[in-house]
Amino acid sequence: MTSLKEICRGLPLNPLPENKGRRKGIPHAPVRTPNLTAQEKKLALRNALRYFPPEIQKKLVLEFAEELRLYGHIYMYRFCPDIEMRAYPIGEYPCRTKSAAAIMLMIMNNLDPSVAQFPQELVTYGGNGQVFSNWAQFWLVMHYLSEMTEEQTLVMYSGHPLGLFPSHPRAPRLIITNGMVIPNYSSRDEYEKMFALGVTMYGQMTAGSYCYIGPQGIVHGTVLTVLNAGRRYLKAEDLSGKVFVTSGLGGMSGAQAKAAVIAGCVGIIAEVDEAALLKRHKQGWLMEISNNLDHCIARLREARKNKIALSLGYHGNVVDLWERLVHELDTTGELLVDLGSDQTSCHNPFNGGYYPVQLSFEEAKQLLSTNPGKFRTLVQESLKRHVAAINKLADKGMFFWDYGNAFLLEAQRAGADVAKKGANKTEFRYPSYVQHIMGDIFSLGFGPFRWVCTSGDPQDLATTDSIAMSVLEDSIRQGVSTSVKQQYHDNIRWIREAGRHSLVVGSQARILYSDQRGRVSIAVAINRAISEGKIKAPVVLSRDHHDVSGTDSPFRETSNIYDGSAFCADMAVQNFVGDSFRGATWVALHNGGGVGWGEVINGGFGLVLDGSKEAEERAKMMLSWDVSNGVARRCWSGNAFAYETICQAMKENAMLRVTLPHKVVDENILEQAVKH
Repeated sequence: MTSLKEICRGLPLNPLPENKGRRKGIPHAPVRTPNLTAQEKKLALRNALRYFPPEIQKKLVLEFAEELRLYGHIYMYRFCPDIEMRAYPIGEYPCRTKSAAAIMLMIMNNLDPSVAQFPQELVTYGGNGQVFSNWAQFWLVMHYLSEMTEEQTLVMYSGHPLGLFPSHPRAPRLIITNGMVIPNYSSRDEYEKMFALGVTMYGQMTAGSYCYIGPQGIVHGTVLTVLNAGRRYLKAEDLSGKVFVTSGLGGMSGAQAKAAVIAGCVGIIAEVDEAALLKRHKQGWLMEISNNLDHCIARLREARKNKIALSLGYHGNVVDLWERLVHELDTTGELLVDLGSDQTSCHNPFNGGYYPVQLSFEEAKQLLSTNPGKFRTLVQESLKRHVAAINKLADKGMFFWDYGNAFLLEAQRAGADVAKKGANKTEFRYPSYVQHIMGDIFSLGFGPFRWVCTSGDPQDLATTDSIAMSVLEDSIRQGVSTSVKQQYHDNIRWIREAGRHSLVVGSQARILYSDQRGRVSIAVAINRAISEGKIKAPVVLSRDHHDVSGTDSPFRETSNIYDGSAFCADMAVQNFVGDSFRGATWVALHNGGGVGWGEVINGGFGLVLDGSKEAEERAKMMLSWDVSNGVARRCWSGNAFAYETICQAMKENAMLRVTLPHKVVDENILEQAVKH
């Protein structure tokens, strides 16, 4: 078994580790089909061999060529380390700085088999959300981090460690960019080719920025989404007896079962991959599983009637489940579902993110590698059936929303009936959950704020939970608006439930949705608790890129921006740059994430709290910008919630000045101008 000290020595070349290939008994990424020419294959091999000295290239070239032929990418399985991959307590990492050790901890958590979707292919979630492109990069990064001082910055180009460069103590220790491809070449086909060549990669969101905390993050987001969907669509605060149907139990989507139960409803979640289904059941996130639709419908009826919170995993294709619900409606007149969505990895529909209903899971995987063109055709036919069933149920009163996974976008491209009459190109028959459910929350400055206790001690996490609840309760007592108070109450409820539902998978982490005031206050309070010894080790702050100002995504995060700027990426880039010089320990900027390659630009950060006064000042400055950037952008686009939020922020901070929009009151002057 390899030790952490050995991991930090750099690539193991003398002797070379044994090539054990793909390990059995764990999930693996689908085979990729980049369709490289002979010259491009040579280029991919040349690029991979650059990591190794000439004397061992002959030994490696044939196995790398075999990986490229069999899997469509060179993962360098020989160098997959023989170590228990997990978030070790920060003190065990042999580093010169706490910042570097914290980054190591976060990297290893992203690759922990209990966290990662395809750990041997370095995929954390979403089917293709990479931490690195190959295992050589992992070894080099860990080596650089072990050597790093407070006067150096590690630079990452799409998984490749360019190297350590001189900087200064207040600079970020790590700068990450993923997939920064020139826009005209940012197509899916180009991506498959460039990833196979080893020159770019899809970092998703928190996969490629080393900030994933397991499915807990999306559990919380899903709880808030379902609660607010109930309020908006069903006019209900109590969701007991309400039925939520969706699909996906893999990486992030695996959170839906737990979220349904916390929200108090009946959740039926379809999943084609039995391994993913069993993993969630074993973790206790899924209460029951069945591959029998008759049984599923019977349990649904029973739980609905008795108002029992239930999470039931259906081992099968979600299209079959939706069509069975249509059949029940047609034969009994009973609408058995109240809320519906989808969380397959539909941003990646033709490479294993969505499986067609016409084939079994194994048949589909085989077709994907042997005839990708036919696979694509079947996926699009399946999407049309999928939407047709949803439309029939929605016409009778079921409320469906797009969960930002590009489901409606891909359904539209497949020819499904998802058009909305008179809509702009970011709108469909069903709303994005940002448009109708979470958008106003973002405009208030609320988003997924999270932290990791690097001691690995659950007691430290319990202490931070207590601190966070206390901070939010104090804020309510001091006086906040009605809408802000509602969000604070939801998140206090969440923290209480989180402790009871064993949500930790991997690192000792927590997430809540908070506004600027809450984030800064929680960070300051945690930092002071570290200083006073109430928390044993540093705490890493981060967030989902899916946040107030982290992401420009016209089909998700910025789908409620109606001034024509939804396709502009200034906000995410400014977020990345602004966080970097306001105190972040590391920053990341990605192409792709959530809705797919070429569809979004997103940025993230990590910030280490070590109990010092400097850490407190960094947190105040950086977290304020991290939120206010996005609120100001939404204010300028005409959002009333954001306007109110930013005006209040300017009253509280004399240094803040935002350009406020004037409303065009007389629409007639526009009509006259256009006619003229």
